[in-house]
Amino acid sequence: MKVKLSLMIELKPEIEARLLAQAIAQRVSVENLLEMLIENYCVVLLNQQQSDRLVDPHDRLAVLKALGKSPSLAQAPSLSEDAIARESIYREREDAQL
Repeated sequence: MKVKLSLMIELKPEIEARLLAQAIAQRVSVENLLEMLIENYCVVLLNQQQSDRLVDPHDRLAVLKALGKSPSLAQAPSLSEDAIARESIYREREDAQL
């Protein structure tokens, strides 16, 4: 179902110029460009809301706990003290700056 809604929006001149340039580049009217932008934004927003609902903090915690108990993680070699020392982590960056 498509609902017709007319809006009048006051835009800053630089935003209006960008929209016009983008519409020309895409060979559509500014109205069609705005319609596409709004539709895309609504789809992204809806997907984000659905994703937020699917991943609540309790679910995330359960996934992290399961990952921590994963057999493949248990088989991974432990990092040496030198590998996780602050000096060794930043050594390459400091050497690159010199």
